[in-house]
This record gives sequence, C-alpha cells and structure tokens, in this order.
Amino acid sequence: MNLKPFTVHIEDKEIEDLYKRLELTRWPDEIRDSKWEYGIPLDFVKEMVSYWRDDFNWRKVENRINSYSNYMTNIDGHDIHFIYERENGRNAQPILIPHGWPSTFYEMLDLIPYLTHPEQFGGDPEDSFDVIIPSIPGHGFSSSPLTSGFEDRQVAALLVKLMNGLGYTRFGVHGYDLGASILGLMCLDYPESIIGYHTTSPGNPSPYIGQDTILSEAEQEFLSYCKQWYGEEGGYAHILGTKPQTMAYALHDSPAGMAAFILEKWYLWTSPPSGDLLQHFSNEVLMANVSIYWYTQTMNSSNRFYFEGKHTKWPDHTDFSQVPHGVLLTATQAHERPPREYVERLFPNIVSWKELHKGGHFVAAEDPQLMADHIRSFFKSLS
Repeated sequence: MNLKPFTVHIEDKEIEDLYKRLELTRWPDEIRDSKWEYGIPLDFVKEMVSYWRDDFNWRKVENRINSYSNYMTNIDGHDIHFIYERENGRNAQPILIPHGWPSTFYEMLDLIPYLTHPEQFGGDPEDSFDVIIPSIPGHGFSSSPLTSGFEDRQVAALLVKLMNGLGYTRFGVHGYDLGASILGLMCLDYPESIIGYHTTSPGNPSPYIGQDTILSEAEQEFLSYCKQWYGEEGGYAHILGTKPQTMAYALHDSPAGMAAFILEKWYLWTSPPSGDLLQHFSNEVLMANVSIYWYTQTMNSSNRFYFEGKHTKWPDHTDFSQVPHGVLLTATQAHERPPREYVERLFPNIVSWKELHKGGHFVAAEDPQLMADHIRSFFKSLS
C-alpha cells in the first residue's frame, strides 16, 4: 500500500473567508425563555460563534494534529486519511478506532498516549497498542464519494484493506455511533480479521427483529423507548435519511448554522443532557471538530450516510458474529443502553459487560483516560 505522509494545512484565505461569514451572520429570532425545547438557544450559539471568530486558534489545532503521524493512502479509488501511532519496542496490539457523527478523528486524539504508552499513566507497558484512527470517507480529510450507494458496509471493507495494507491481518477495534455501525458490520463480514470488538454503542447495528421474534420484557421496554426517543429527537435523522441535499445548502454555506447543527448534538448527547456543555468539553475541542467539517466541506457528505443507511444490507435473521465483544455502557439516554439479551442476538460472544454510569456519547473526548483504561482491560482479558 502506498502511504504518503500528510500534513494538515488550511490556507489563510479559507480562514479569512470563515471570519467574514461569521461576521455577516444573520441571526434568527427566538421564543422568550424557550431554552432547549425549540432547539439550540440563540445566546449559546452567539457565544460559540464569538469564540470561533475572536479567540479560537486554528493554527494551534493544526499543530496539534500534525504532532501525530498523519498519512494519506488510496484504496479502491478512495483517499483515506488516518493517524498511525506505533508503540515502538514491544509487540503491541493493533487497534482501529473510527470516529462517530457529528464528530471527527480529532475526538480520538487524546486516547493515543494512554494506549501507546500506558506505563506513563500507571498502566502496564505490555498492554500497549499501535493506534490507527481514520477519517471515515466523507468526513474530515478523507475523500467524499460522489456516487450513490456508498454506505457503512463498504467503509468496513475499505478499513479492513487499510489494516491489511499496514501489515495487520488481525487487529482489535473500538467504536461508537457511526463507527460502531461500520465495525459491527465488519465483525459480520470479516470475523477472521477481528481479535475483539469494544464499543459504547452496543445496539448499533441492531439485530434482526422479525414479526415472530419473541422479545424479553427488557427488550420491549428498550424498543418502546427508542420509538419514543426517535419521535421526540429524531427529526434530524428523518430529514437526513430522506432529503439530505436540501439541508446541505444551509449547512454548507453558513458556518454559524453548521456549528449550531453540530453543537446541538454534542449538548443533547452528553451526560447529563442539561447544564453546561463546557463543563464536559473545552471550547477548543468543540470548535476544532466543527472547524474540520467546515474547512474540509464534508458536512453534506457525512450527512448522506443517513440516506445511504436506508439501503445498507443490515443484519438479517441468519446473521451473528462470534467475535469477542466488550460492552461499556455510559450514562447516555436509554436508547443507547440496550439490554444484554438484545445485543447477544447479533453478538453472542460477549466477554465483558460493564456499566460505567458516567460519561456521554462522546466519552473518548470527555474522559480519554477512563475510556483507554477500559479498552486496555478488555483486550487484556482476551490474551
């Protein structure tokens, strides 16, 4: 595989264009005292846009990204950007860590030192990893496919080829959200390649549930809550799953609009889902992720995964994977906390099931050491 070192550099004119657009933002009105019930509050978006325009330092973020080993390669016509950090000196285990949505590879950077050099943080040096963090195609600095039908299962195939090209015929995986969809399908299609799969999104992908499926009481309650949640909070997913291109004109053209769209999810999917988001993440982390979507112009291509997901070959009644499975449940809302018997329909070989009772959807950025400790513990149990 032809690997090329890659350096992130956004041209000055792109940064200046962002500042101009932010300065010219035309703000909407707002129902008085509505808080979050109508959507992300006006004052919060103004505060974050002001920080983005006046205080956020993209060059600092760039330097941080470039302090890691970035590469670009082409697989089956797709340019794949990834970070590849190796633990030199020991027989480290390879681990693939794709990001979720609406997030980027940047979210996962804080995991790297805890996984490559655990001895620096009180861990066992024998539990180290070679860490591969890709930008999922259509996100960040990977290319954006412009043909219909590019979906999670195809991404899984590309990432297996990436790992094989790096010399790893077997490797561990960790993921959540979109990354969990991709890795779950990878476990179904390429089980011989996966040492073990660790996730905080165990219900994604979901198992086959037919009309004749007998569900436990806990499963019925879980699916009932998921239906309720989707009815109250899933409007974005319905729009993106049906007409993503219509949303693209606003999100692609307005940085304030795109920031509001992304930050609403970071707020609502963080535990607890009330209070101050900035108690969980810094301004810099939040706007670094937003900036990557803006500068790479990948909001639309990332959103299309919802549309293409309607055409993905999801598990049917014969599908299951014996890949060793490790589940870590955070304190997110109940729709991300399926009962064990539900997950076992697709992944019957669950060797670790832990209730964290803290952290939210983006826990890798919220508490990277805690996340890394659980990843290391799970894979150590497989050795």
